[in-house]
Amino acid sequence: MRRTFPPDMSKFWKMTTSGVLLLASLACAVWLMYPLPQKIHLGLDLQGGVRVLLQLNPSAAVTVVTPEIQAQVEQVIQNRVNGLGVSEPVISRVGNDRLLVELPAVKNPDAAVQTLKEVAVLEFKIVPEPVRQRAEVDHAYANNPNGAYKDSGPVVYAGAQLKGASASFGQGSGDPLIAFQTKDPAGFGRLTQNNLGKALGIFLDKRFVSAPTIQGVITDSGEITGKFSEDDVLRIANELNAGALPVPISILENDTVGPTLGRDDLVRSLYAALVGLGLVLVFMLVVYRLPGLMADIALLLYVVFLLAVLALSQAVLTLPGIAGFVLSIGMAVDANVLIFERLKEEIWAGKSLRFAVRNGFSRAFSSVFDSHFTTIVGAAVLYLLGTGTVKGFAFTLFWGTLFSLLTAVVITRFFLDVIVENDLVTSPSAYGASPLPSGLTVQVEG
Repeated sequence: MRRTFPPDMSKFWKMTTSGVLLLASLACAVWLMYPLPQKIHLGLDLQGGVRVLLQLNPSAAVTVVTPEIQAQVEQVIQNRVNGLGVSEPVISRVGNDRLLVELPAVKNPDAAVQTLKEVAVLEFKIVPEPVRQRAEVDHAYANNPNGAYKDSGPVVYAGAQLKGASASFGQGSGDPLIAFQTKDPAGFGRLTQNNLGKALGIFLDKRFVSAPTIQGVITDSGEITGKFSEDDVLRIANELNAGALPVPISILENDTVGPTLGRDDLVRSLYAALVGLGLVLVFMLVVYRLPGLMADIALLLYVVFLLAVLALSQAVLTLPGIAGFVLSIGMAVDANVLIFERLKEEIWAGKSLRFAVRNGFSRAFSSVFDSHFTTIVGAAVLYLLGTGTVKGFAFTLFWGTLFSLLTAVVITRFFLDVIVENDLVTSPSAYGASPLPSGLTVQVEG
């Protein structure tokens, strides 16, 4: 036989199950967001950095900037940014011929911008000894395309034939150097074998870099040595790995946010968000009393769940993102106001608390759902079509509105059901339904 429970036992098990699921969800959310500073990353406008809008320009070789060219440039820029050691860079496409690059907490903004637009061309030449000696002491001669580069022999090997390069240190001296691997070991082997004892000049964008003496046959790997700093070898290796840009680029916008300004903006925005949240909590408690208190608790859970989503998705929190978060709090309050006003009307009409709670939520649900659904759709469209900070705003607005609907309709309802079904608080005034003036009645349809 099928086992059945009395109505009271059925409600008990239903509430117990709901309570366990709520506690489990809360525990999971706290686990996902802990430790919070390490899980949620701050955007450029909150921690400082560089925002650069790049324009991709057609050239004689590439007359039209296609999506494929845009993707190729994006990959080159990504490689160069990664080589700078910037954490959490954001590179997004704008239209068909632009890229937006955001580099948070970059130490040297000018060098970072220069690296983005630089076209690295590496060439190898056999350098006469007088040219090498002069280039090593005369920096103007070394960096002049009509100097050491012109006075050396023809190009005997191109940087495009390199497989890869990395910054390293000499085993004996500990001096910074660039280790490289070739794509054509046989060709590079012949080059070094035919020029043993000669200086192999290395030129980057026609600027003299170094001219080590070929001391043996090099086939698949070698080293570029010179008077380099650690920053020099890191930059050169990064440029060689990234390769040349397929089209020339120009900078349309270049905005730098200092770390102090970003930190001040973060403190002020968080202060504004906390003040707004506090005012909402006080308003709900004063106007709606017990239901307002339950809504306040649900609102705090909403904050935890939203932070957990931000941590899980590794989203970058920006100032517009905080604005979306505060706006979604307003959506949650709007839903509770609709529900609680309907609840008071049911109580004034003489309905029992159980009936008033059930009808208050069910009859206000369509209005609450419609308002939240349209906001969710709008946020989704903004996220899909927007770029940069618009995406941050849309992301927090989307998830914030979704969780505000959940907390208003499900969690607040659960709290009130527990109180009403167990007759913990039975006074209508505790639900914000103070006695009406004599002779005034409220009639509720349905």
